[in-house]
Formats: sequence, structure tokens, C-alpha cells
Amino acid sequence: MNADSNSLSKNELKEILNKNWMTHDAMWFYNCLQEFGIEKTNKMNKAAIRDMAAIEIKRIQKAVGATQINTFDEFKCFFDQAMGIATGKFMKYTYSSPAKNTIHGEWESCFAHEGMKMLGVADRYECGVMLRINTWLNTLGIKYELEPMVTGCMMHTDGKCSFDYRFFFDQ
Repeated sequence: MNADSNSLSKNELKEILNKNWMTHDAMWFYNCLQEFGIEKTNKMNKAAIRDMAAIEIKRIQKAVGATQINTFDEFKCFFDQAMGIATGKFMKYTYSSPAKNTIHGEWESCFAHEGMKMLGVADRYECGVMLRINTWLNTLGIKYELEPMVTGCMMHTDGKCSFDYRFFFDQ
């Protein structure tokens, strides 16, 4: 077989890269868990996510040319682009904008939760998925409220992960 990266579609390549990134993330988490325990691993994981996500969103912003985000419509367009770049189909989430300045999101299943169940720490895992999005918003200087505030794992405590962001733009 003589396949190269040019024979893959852009979406196929993106999906492989996202799966590889999440596998790296999972193996990093697993090895930290084995070495340091869940409390220290949660702390390290959240610090790494905050640092990575702040760089990630600035790179995406530059790549798509979103120099200014002053309105909800500008933000929603950018958020759609960012989510399209940074996520894979295997993540099984949906989000919508049911009202102006609002984004509602849901996971039908969560890859992180599934991994934490396999590791036996779902009851003590502190969600990194939502922290990534929150860090994007904080880095971009976008004012928002999140309901509910996520600390642990909603899939574990509630059997579902569902949330609403309400945004505050000056215009």
C-alpha cells in the first residue's frame, strides 16, 4: 500500500490528529495518576489544560484571522471555527444557540468520562473538557456566565453533561 497524508481528506487527517492528541492526553493522565494519585493528577491536569488552551485559542484566532471579537455573532462564528478545528467526531457533543448571547451544549457520551471510568477514578475526576473552553473564553477576554459551574464530572454525578453559557458583549 502506498498511502500518504495527501490521500487522506482534510477531515480524516483532522480526526486522526485529534484522536492521537486525546490518546496522548489520556496516557499522560494515566501515568500521572499511577505516579502521584488522583488529587495531584487533577491539579496538574488542570494547570496543563489552562496553559495549553490559552496558547491553542490564540493560535486558532490567528489562523482564522479573527482579530476582533466584539459581538455575539462574531464570537459564535469564531467559536464554530474553533470547535471545528479542535474537536473530533468521536467526542460526540452538540451545541446550539437557542437565544441571543447563549450557547447550550451537551455531550451524549464523554470520552473523558469513559476513560476515567476505565481508570476507576470517575468519582474524583475534575473535568478538563469544560476547563479548556472556559480558558478559551478567559484568554479572549469574553465575559460569560456558565450554568452549572462544572468542577467534578457531570456524567458521573448526573448521568449527562449539559450546560449553558451566557455571554455579555458591550454591543
